[in-house]
Amino acid sequence: MSNPEGSSKKIRWGVLSTAKIGLKKVLPAMQLGQLTTVDAIASRNLAKAREAADELGIPKAYGSYEELLTDPDIDAIYNPLPNQLHVPWTIKAAEAGKHVLCEKPLSLTVAEAKTLLDVRARTGVKIGEAFMIRTYPQWLRIREILDSGRIGELRSIFAFFSYYNTNKTNIRNNVKSGGGALYDIGCYCIHASRHAFGGLPTRVVGLIDRDPETDVDRLTSALLDFPVGHSIFTCSTQLVPYQRVQFYGTTGRIEIEIPFNAPKDRPTRIFIDIGGELFGSGISTEVFPVQDQYTLQGDAFSKAILEDTEVPVPLEDAIANMAVIEAIFKSAQTNQWETPEP
Repeated sequence: MSNPEGSSKKIRWGVLSTAKIGLKKVLPAMQLGQLTTVDAIASRNLAKAREAADELGIPKAYGSYEELLTDPDIDAIYNPLPNQLHVPWTIKAAEAGKHVLCEKPLSLTVAEAKTLLDVRARTGVKIGEAFMIRTYPQWLRIREILDSGRIGELRSIFAFFSYYNTNKTNIRNNVKSGGGALYDIGCYCIHASRHAFGGLPTRVVGLIDRDPETDVDRLTSALLDFPVGHSIFTCSTQLVPYQRVQFYGTTGRIEIEIPFNAPKDRPTRIFIDIGGELFGSGISTEVFPVQDQYTLQGDAFSKAILEDTEVPVPLEDAIANMAVIEAIFKSAQTNQWETPEP
């Protein structure tokens, strides 16, 4: 595996595909990182790769993913390919000696995700899932407050995440590509709940409403039963855009105003309610300065490479999240409680 120049202290990234999330959100943010440079982008269409490279000022453009993976001057790969291609191309990148930050969901099944454990052990590279919330200040602060006991014992979590998209040609509405609400945004609600409670739910139950034309889950709700409390969430690809997460403790409550799509042009806020006065007089607000969560994510992953430490969301965490997703899908079919099995 190639290594960055010691004097540069930056990881040189290559990107698989010209996916919109990369071009519009992740890559411009990573270009601002203290520990990241975006040096190459690949598409199966060279013209598209060159157009994207020119637009973002990326030095190299490749007309195939394979060509990018053979570039000795690339240290790490960002993989925002369609969900069904996450694991196959993460494997190829790792076998080429590249560290991999893969978009969520890491895979479509637990079994598929677990194949990466052997790949990581065999290649020695770092592989992580791109849950950018894990390195964003408001979520780090949530962890501090929960650990401090300020809201007492955490017993319940409620999360909601939705947007409206009925475009039948959009990949998020393609069931074979891993489209639908649970894979795309429900995974955030699960990840946040697992992180807050510090483990896996012992059992889950799920309700799913599928689009009659595309068969993707357009409305999914679930109840996660943890050893010390419950988490309830609803996610949808065909509801008014909205998102919120609330954490309920025995003596207080925390609410995140914009938990997942934190804006890069305005501050974010969390609300802390101690005592539960119903008219809100006991609510205090904490404001977090403008920061781009994708810049922070890229730097955190790059720092883990440079210092040979654990990445923010390692494979074990990604597999646990997928186990909950899989159990919710199963529960919706069996109409029973199901146990996540990572």
